[in-house]
Amino acid sequence: MRADAEGPEAEPDPADAPVGVGDADVDADVEAETDADATAAVDRALAAFRAGDPVCVHDFADREGETDVVYPAGAVDAAAVAHMRNDAGGLICVAVDDAVADAFGLPFLADALDHPAVNDDPAYDDRSSFSLPVNHRETFTGITDADRALTITEVANAAAAAAADPEGYTPEDFAASFRAPGHVHVLRGAVDGLTERVGHTELGLALAAAVDAPPAAVVCEMLDDETGDALAPEDAAAYADRRGIPYVEGAALVEALR
Repeated sequence: MRADAEGPEAEPDPADAPVGVGDADVDADVEAETDADATAAVDRALAAFRAGDPVCVHDFADREGETDVVYPAGAVDAAAVAHMRNDAGGLICVAVDDAVADAFGLPFLADALDHPAVNDDPAYDDRSSFSLPVNHRETFTGITDADRALTITEVANAAAAAAADPEGYTPEDFAASFRAPGHVHVLRGAVDGLTERVGHTELGLALAAAVDAPPAAVVCEMLDDETGDALAPEDAAAYADRRGIPYVEGAALVEALR
C-alpha cells in the first residue's frame, strides 16, 4: 500500500529500523551493568578486608592468570593459615610496601643472592617480588599453622611501627624479632604501587591501604586439585560464592584504587 493511500495506517516494519540502534542500547545497558557489578565487587572486597576477612582476587588473564586468597596480614590466625593451606594450596607469603621493606632492610631476594642460578626474569612481569623468607624468633620450626600465623601477624605489627616511624625503625629492630631463613616469604611491593605493577602483591597492599590497615597483606595462590594448575577464574569465583568470600577482578581494583 502506498503511503498516501487511504486505509488503515501500516505498521512499521522492524527491518526498516536503522541497523545497530537497538544493539547500541543493549551494549550500553550491559556496560553499565558490568561497571555496577565491578563496583559492587570492590565494595564487598573492601568491607571484607576492613573486617579482617579474606578476599579472592584474580589478577589478569594476560598476566599470571591466577586467583589468590588475600588476607589483611594483621588478621591472620592459625585457622586462616589452615584455610589457605587446604583451600588454596599455593605459597603463603606476606607482602609489605616498599617503604616498610626499606625500613626493615629487606632487599629483593635476587639482589641478595650471589649464585649462578639467580635469574629473576619471570614470564609474567619484569621481576618477582620475593625478599627474604623469615620466621618470628618465638616460633619453633616456623612451619606450623600457629608458627606461620605468629610470623605473619608480627610482620604486620612491625609494618605498622615502621610506617609510623620510618626513620626510627631499623633493620636491627627487624632482626631482633625475626630470623632468616624462615618459612614465610616476605614480598616487596613496587615503589609506586599499582601505578608501577599490578601483581597480587600490589593488589593486596592497595586493599590494605584503602581500609587503613597496616601496610601488609597475605597472598596465597589457588591451585586446582585435579590438574595442579592455577584454579580457573570461574572455578575460583564459584568457590568464593560457596564460601561467602568476595571475589574481585584485579582490573576492578586497579580502576578503583590506583
